[in-house]
Amino acid sequence: MVRASSSTTTLALGLLLMTLISNCYGELRLNYYSGKCGKVNVEEAAFYIVKQHYTEDKDTVAGLIRLQFHDCFVRGCDASILLRGRTAELASAKDSTVAGLDVVEEIKVTLDKYCPGVVSCADIIVLAARSAVYLGGAKWYEVETGRKDGRISNAVEAQNALPGSNIPVSSAIKLFGQFGLNTEDFVVLLGCHTVGTAHCPSFEDRLYNYQGANGRSDPTINPTFLAQLKRTCPRGVASNNQAFLDQTRGSQFVMDNGYFKRILEGKGTLKIDQAIAYDPQTTKIVQSLAYNPTLFGAKIGPAMRKMAKIGVILNGEVRLGTCTRVRK
Repeated sequence: MVRASSSTTTLALGLLLMTLISNCYGELRLNYYSGKCGKVNVEEAAFYIVKQHYTEDKDTVAGLIRLQFHDCFVRGCDASILLRGRTAELASAKDSTVAGLDVVEEIKVTLDKYCPGVVSCADIIVLAARSAVYLGGAKWYEVETGRKDGRISNAVEAQNALPGSNIPVSSAIKLFGQFGLNTEDFVVLLGCHTVGTAHCPSFEDRLYNYQGANGRSDPTINPTFLAQLKRTCPRGVASNNQAFLDQTRGSQFVMDNGYFKRILEGKGTLKIDQAIAYDPQTTKIVQSLAYNPTLFGAKIGPAMRKMAKIGVILNGEVRLGTCTRVRK
């Protein structure tokens, strides 16, 4: 979820983002599209398309989960991340590796053949993420639908709003709290890193320049793991190589608690990953998720559902034919 090379705490838009948290959750409802798309079951169709992509590429899970996070934390869950343009959110450095766009677009194009302009792109992101969580091995969960699509997408806003991988735990808890997400929600959602990867620029400072000291490595990194990361990201080499965020062999594409086990061993790839294992505000939550093999799979759905209610637009437009541009 949290993945970027910037160390900024990115709380500048806090007050704006607070105003985006809707108090009208009740207007979202389960099965909103029932009977609204002819004989097509919208949620089943979305799941089927995600499953097709997942069969071909297991990275689909991480991509779609991260897409919901990146959408909801900028202007709320309004599909603004999908709009194209030179100054749109996708032009932000923090959105440069966002994936799953093609999956959402395929769902939109398919559904619009049967019910043009009915199913919002904002809802499709949430439905696709739910499908990804389930296909990854966690429990199925219900999600409300009925969101409308936003018309504004701004790269500067995205760059300022999305947290960097070096964000302190206290700042991350505060940021998530502005969206109505508590400390446990934050830790559980960060647990989605169990299926994620990070590029070298996101964590190289921990290997060779920790806290600005040339040649120093982060002492919290397991020594064996440190050597492994240095092989992946050699010093002085401009590398875009990737490292798994869950270092559990054979579990890198599974929504399980392997991530929490490994960070307790000092095998957190990103600074924020390792920090939650030791910070007194989060360590007990991490331990409970690490020691109970079914707890994460049960809690991630409710946390994703809660996140999907951030800043929803209940009165507005639904894009037509594509998620990449607004309706004229």
